[in-house]
Amino acid sequence: MGDIDVNKDLVKKIVQQVLAEQSGSSNGNGGKKIFAFSIRKDEEPYVKEWASKHPNIEVGYTDELLTPKTAKYAKGANGVVVYQQLDYTADTLQALADEGVTKMSLRNVGVDNIDMAKAKELGFEITNVPVYSPNAIAEHAAIQTARILRQTKVMDEKVANGDLRWAPTIGREVRDQTVGVIGTGHIGRVYMQIMEGFGAKVIAYDPFENPELKKQGYYVDSLDDLYAQADVISLHVPATKENFHMINQDTIAKMKDNVVLVNCSRGALVDTDAVIAGLDSGKIFGFVMDTYEDEVGIFNADWRGKQFPDSRLEDLIHRSNVLVTPHTAFYTTHAVRNMVIKAFDNNCKLINGKPADTPVKVG
Repeated sequence: MGDIDVNKDLVKKIVQQVLAEQSGSSNGNGGKKIFAFSIRKDEEPYVKEWASKHPNIEVGYTDELLTPKTAKYAKGANGVVVYQQLDYTADTLQALADEGVTKMSLRNVGVDNIDMAKAKELGFEITNVPVYSPNAIAEHAAIQTARILRQTKVMDEKVANGDLRWAPTIGREVRDQTVGVIGTGHIGRVYMQIMEGFGAKVIAYDPFENPELKKQGYYVDSLDDLYAQADVISLHVPATKENFHMINQDTIAKMKDNVVLVNCSRGALVDTDAVIAGLDSGKIFGFVMDTYEDEVGIFNADWRGKQFPDSRLEDLIHRSNVLVTPHTAFYTTHAVRNMVIKAFDNNCKLINGKPADTPVKVG
């Protein structure tokens, strides 16, 4: 046989391509695509950061929310990353499934707005990010607690109007309060530490007691005990059927006079009408609310120059002893980065058939 001419450069290029493909296959990233919905400007740098570290996965995104109409954007993707306050309705999930996508990773904790029956029917795999920055939410709750106690909203309004008199806007020191914490998970424990840093006495209740906290004697025997003792009550529990409207007319009646209520967890924990009645009667000294039971479609929207859609919420916003923030306790650079990176990490594992770090029970 005669000699065969070999293009060494071509062979080298082919070998390099094969090795690259093998490398991509070995880390499970070959030929896959993730599409993300409702990506905000503050999230974009972290999406690009993740994408740069996973060059073998195609990453696409939009700033639009996931709806039955926008689900088509995920066409050709293996999985989606999402975050929104709108419900993940049966129609929305069906629209995603029609595009061949049933692997969904939330950039947040809450899953109560997902139609789980439909998700189960369609075979969805879902993940969330249960811990992205406990400090972000705990710090916000603590700051707002201190503001209520020192009546800063009242004083700020007085100063803005040129009234520089002290009385009758006198504050309460945090160290003089007994702070009752309901729920001693990651966020609740950080809140406890911050309030102790102020010098407050801290008590807690949780049906699932933390062994270390129990050893240190933080827990009271029942919610009724906490209600009877606490000057400040802060909620750090999930929205479950059992916890729905846990703060209501009956429980408020069991609390101390001039109690401060803090809800930076879930709006459904609080019967808003009962709290308003407590504020009107003077039973409740102040109310911190970062979440609201009817917030969907209202929070994270600009209502300037428009008819405000909720008269009850509007009333609360304008009360001098109520601090309303539109579900922004989580909103820090540290937390946002973690939410994006962890959600993409989860989705990457899902689309490659690997166990996700934080799967959600579907059904």
